[in-house]
Amino acid sequence: MKDLSVDTLRRQIVESQALIGPRLQLYQIHSATVESKVLENADVLRELLRLQASGLLVRLTVTGPNQADVIRRALRVSIDGVNPFRVVQATWKLLERSAGAALAEAKARGWGVIVREALANGRLTERADGAHLAALSREAAARRTTIDALGLAAALSQPWVDIVLSGAVTVAQLESNLNAITLVREPTDWPDIAELPTAYWAQRSAFAWQ
Repeated sequence: MKDLSVDTLRRQIVESQALIGPRLQLYQIHSATVESKVLENADVLRELLRLQASGLLVRLTVTGPNQADVIRRALRVSIDGVNPFRVVQATWKLLERSAGAALAEAKARGWGVIVREALANGRLTERADGAHLAALSREAAARRTTIDALGLAAALSQPWVDIVLSGAVTVAQLESNLNAITLVREPTDWPDIAELPTAYWAQRSAFAWQ
């Protein structure tokens, strides 16, 4: 259960500092949404501003079909004349690119940009199936690489990205993912397999998470 209240924030920052100590450099609000109203909560924002003043980078994570709207709202946040956020983490992948323009705006404002779920929770890997993989499968075969490497390379190719999270959980997956570094090219030079954001997120919400 997500609790984005100021009381939870104050409790968790103490817990995090006790566990991580001086290695703690970045603090994140997870899954900020319009509905959560966390971007309008002055008490939370003021506490985040205090954390920023203490030397921490403050980040927010966005998710869902309205990511772009939340990112732009976050860019406009001001508490005591200051925006506490400096980093945004969002989902972007060849199948769902709707956050791209807003992430470019964040980068232009000096924010750090982190991309997660670039492989669409496994839909852009060899173990997936579906018509969306046809073009990537052909390209992977021609380049003697893997679909996951192409999916990560597409995210790495975006000029506004700083970090792309791989999600690898085995050595073999990590080795395959790392091939993406050699495949980076022009940001739009990728197969157009994008789905409507609402359709993509409806399918994602139907996954059987374990």
